[in-house]
Amino acid sequence: MRFFIENFGCQMNDHDMEKMGSVLIDHGHTPGGGLEDADLVIVNTCCIREKAEQKFYSLMGRLQRAKRKRNLIIGVTGCIAQQEKEGIFERLPFIDFSLGPSNIHRIPEALENASGASAFSAFADNGRSPSLTIRPHNTRRGIKGYVTIMKGCNNFCSYCVVPYVRGREESRASADILAEVAEMASRGITEVTLLGQNVNSYNNGSDDISFPRLLKKIDAIPGIRRLRFVTSHPKDISDELIGCFGTLRTLCESIHLPFQSGSDKILSLMNRGYTASEYLEKVVALRERCGDIAITADCIVGFPGEDESDFEATMRLMETVRFDGIFSFIYSPRKFTAASALPGIVPPDTAHERLSRFQKLQRTITLDANRRMEGRRVEVLVEGPSRNCAEELMGRTRSGKIVNFTGDESMIYKLVDVDIIKGYANSLRGEIPKPEGGKRC
Repeated sequence: MRFFIENFGCQMNDHDMEKMGSVLIDHGHTPGGGLEDADLVIVNTCCIREKAEQKFYSLMGRLQRAKRKRNLIIGVTGCIAQQEKEGIFERLPFIDFSLGPSNIHRIPEALENASGASAFSAFADNGRSPSLTIRPHNTRRGIKGYVTIMKGCNNFCSYCVVPYVRGREESRASADILAEVAEMASRGITEVTLLGQNVNSYNNGSDDISFPRLLKKIDAIPGIRRLRFVTSHPKDISDELIGCFGTLRTLCESIHLPFQSGSDKILSLMNRGYTASEYLEKVVALRERCGDIAITADCIVGFPGEDESDFEATMRLMETVRFDGIFSFIYSPRKFTAASALPGIVPPDTAHERLSRFQKLQRTITLDANRRMEGRRVEVLVEGPSRNCAEELMGRTRSGKIVNFTGDESMIYKLVDVDIIKGYANSLRGEIPKPEGGKRC
């Protein structure tokens, strides 16, 4: 059976897609080229933001029409499946199975029952689920790979649906993680990104090793050249973790540290567990430890109760930190969350106007950060052809910035030195250094 997996959402979902692909391949199925030539279509969903949910239901309408024309098995996995549970079959009666994030290991079972009288489903949050420890072998990123170290979240931020659809925090045993990373290194993977809804609380309260200690052990694995992790919660980032930056050879000089708002009033309504000044203290500590660190973040604009003074506090925090990049969104109420019942809804026109101001300022800050890279020589991991020009190559610096440059295809999947000659709003322009004493070869 030829399969195709359509994915919505974050890096965690992207990695879950790889896990499902590996499970299917191990059971004799083959990847298809797209929706049109697949016998099985799995839609891996996200409900963190309203837009992703809307895109999912739009796609399902097209798949329903496709199923009327040919024999097609359709499955839904991920957060929307977990959120809606059995109710999803009322809205989408044509699908054959639905699995929550902790149940993707049951895809073979779901397929065996796909032709049955009733649709197959599994939504249990099984704690230390077998889905957590699936080791994908069909990575699509050349020498880059993801490793899930934990799932779920215990923080219950008032706007966030993750604890309800991903469950409570559950960490993998460090020995299992280290074995997976070592196996990846043996296959030529040189850059590893550790995944979890809140990696800072990995193994919190257990007698296994801490997150900083895990980083140190991975740092010692031969063949691993770059190490990253997402996502960090500011209230849980420790001095020991901050001390890893600039010390561990593999740990890249970048961190994604969502701040969500610069207003203490809004942070309290969000149940974030820190104040704006406490967030800034973490930033200062990170930059004192590692001056070149690139800091990116998430921010929600138009949260219930946000007035102009709250928004201005967010803008001041942006100016103070000067993030390398920010993912910014207008607040949208999510099912089950406490924030969905809060008063003080911000009018849509006001929210959009604030987001426009916010993004305009951030574009200026990002451009300034990229221009400050001009004249520097940086290490770039070459990922493949540039998206802008097929005759050029594209790679990323250790700080996560995109670099486009002219180079030979033999450089793909290698680490090369590149001189940055121009900084743009979303990327850098580079060139391969000239050899000593004269012309390029």
